[in-house]
Amino acid sequence: MDKYFMKLALNEAYKALQLDEVPIGAVIVKDNKVIGKGYNLRENSKDPTSHAEIIAIRDASRNLGGWRLIDCTMYVTIEPCPMCAGAIINSRLNRLVIGARDIKMGACGSIINITENPKFNHKVKVEFGILEEDCSKIVKNFFRKLRNR
Repeated sequence: MDKYFMKLALNEAYKALQLDEVPIGAVIVKDNKVIGKGYNLRENSKDPTSHAEIIAIRDASRNLGGWRLIDCTMYVTIEPCPMCAGAIINSRLNRLVIGARDIKMGACGSIINITENPKFNHKVKVEFGILEEDCSKIVKNFFRKLRNR
């Protein structure tokens, strides 16, 4: 099922790409049903918090009628930044499945590890590498085209 839900997160990333946003997508799943989804919208919204993960958390919270996303899994195409990792902890997600690492801003193990820090009252089980090549390629191609402009 992980590949299936990561493909849905990639579909969200492609929505961001169509808007000339950094193509990152996220979906949140509970009981094998998508309850939240999002894609980057920082440029279009002019809001630095409009990351795919934050939008997906807001969507899932609305759909569940509360902020605690207990027994939920987030699938995200690229490793979350510190802001998003903090939101993931605060929303009480149980599991985080990441497509590809972010060696410049990754806060789930690449640069720092916020999600599994033993000093926080909540820890998130993190798994990497689901559809890693596809998740990495869409972002690399986006930035390659951006540099060529």
